[in-house]
Amino acid sequence: MLRVGLTGGLGSGKSTTAKLFAAQGAHILQSDAIGRELMELGQPIYEGMIAHFGPGVVLADGTLDRAALARIAFTEGRVEELNAIAHPLVIARQMELTEKIFQQRPHAVVMVESALIFETHYVAADGSRWQSRFDRIILVTAPEEVKVARFVARSSAGKTISEEQRAELEAEARRRLAQQISDEQKAALSDYVLTNGGALTELEWQVDQLWPILEAAA
Repeated sequence: MLRVGLTGGLGSGKSTTAKLFAAQGAHILQSDAIGRELMELGQPIYEGMIAHFGPGVVLADGTLDRAALARIAFTEGRVEELNAIAHPLVIARQMELTEKIFQQRPHAVVMVESALIFETHYVAADGSRWQSRFDRIILVTAPEEVKVARFVARSSAGKTISEEQRAELEAEARRRLAQQISDEQKAALSDYVLTNGGALTELEWQVDQLWPILEAAA
């Protein structure tokens, strides 16, 4: 078995990279998807958010107001309060799902896609930190301007936006990137670094080269 952490800053292309590894045979666990699941009505993160931030983060239909939580986290500078609730629960769920996969496929490569592997200060209930949760770390990098442009494109969802809206989105992207560890620091802690600032074929080639190494290690 091989436990792999796949990380990178906002707009680096982690999800695209994860899809390429999935096509090779990796089992992908997406931290964002797990977080969304645990934020559903009655789930642990849902209950924790309301208990900490109050009823103002709940929409009329009873679901969590993600826009309000993002504003609290990134605009009001309270991201660590949000992370303290969400991260231990998400990490615990990752470990649970990883173990289930290994029970069925002992030689599997399980890859956790997460933007904040290095940044999080929080651990699972058993005290596991990233150094013990992963056998290998893969970092996906891209130039900052490329990251910002990708964030703007994703946020605008293909719609035409004004220059003012574009400037606001660019500022938001840079604000979020500033709260993440630099690629240079992450590279020093990673086993493999994939560059994703150009054509998709370049990233595909890098994945093709790395996959047999991961399979052999598993």
